[in-house]
Amino acid sequence: MKTKILVSQPTPQTAKSPYFTLAEKYDLDIVFRPFIKIEPIEMKAFRAQHINILDFTAVVFTSRHAIDHFFRICTEMKVKVPETMKYFCKSEQIALYIQKYVQYRKRKIFFAETGIVYDLVPLMVKHSAERYLVPQSSVHTNDLKKMLDDAEIDHTEAVMYHTVSNEFSKDEPMDYNLIVFFSPEGINSLTKNFPRFKQKNISIACLGSKTLEAATKAGLQVDIVPSAELRSVPSMIEYFVKHREELAKKKRPAAKKTTSKKKPATKKTTATKSATKKTAETKPATKKPETKKPVAKTPVKKNGASKK
Repeated sequence: MKTKILVSQPTPQTAKSPYFTLAEKYDLDIVFRPFIKIEPIEMKAFRAQHINILDFTAVVFTSRHAIDHFFRICTEMKVKVPETMKYFCKSEQIALYIQKYVQYRKRKIFFAETGIVYDLVPLMVKHSAERYLVPQSSVHTNDLKKMLDDAEIDHTEAVMYHTVSNEFSKDEPMDYNLIVFFSPEGINSLTKNFPRFKQKNISIACLGSKTLEAATKAGLQVDIVPSAELRSVPSMIEYFVKHREELAKKKRPAAKKTTSKKKPATKKTTATKSATKKTAETKPATKKPETKKPVAKTPVKKNGASKK
């Protein structure tokens, strides 16, 4: 039986994707099914934010969705993005995606080598004279805002798209060996669509600290997270395939510990019960010699009466 893996993202559009290479190499059944979907914000709602794109000299992209909807809004508003615009991206993959809309120039496009948004801030500090626009989803945290505020970087957040839960059929089987989550919204979608979901032997992989936090709050055991060796999802999948038995064993000791703790407790209770029974039996034995003392005094009184 093939190992079944759920990647909660759309199917790659290129046939040279590393996902397909892994599937062929290890005979895997990789299913691409997003737990969330992106919907565009209406132009009326965007205009209500009173944001003029041409007032900014740099844009911060934390996802491909942000890139798509930034240029979508520019097109709908007939805004021509100047060639002098600078782009700061969370990762190299996101930076390369900009080629879909503009000519890629390294002198105008910057990205964090680690793929962590925190490491993007020092690059922005070096260009502190820029006025930054941050496209984001209607569902977001204030982590990036706080980082930029602390660094005293002039920036403005703009909601350009919505992140909503995808719908699953109630009888859809969740018979996967590994599920890969990319955002907290994906975790929320899982609990919404499958309120009685039980992880059992399913391994979970999470990208990002917020996704990991959401999974932990949902009561899921996360087995794989990004590291220096596991920088991409394909590398995490390959790690799972090679260490699947080890990951399964990590789930078993937890169940054994709970049963082993109960056994000593039952022994202690039986021991205390037997001890109380013994003490209860010995107490009457100590009282019997005390009843003999008044019997010993009566012969002394009879002897005194015969002398008289």
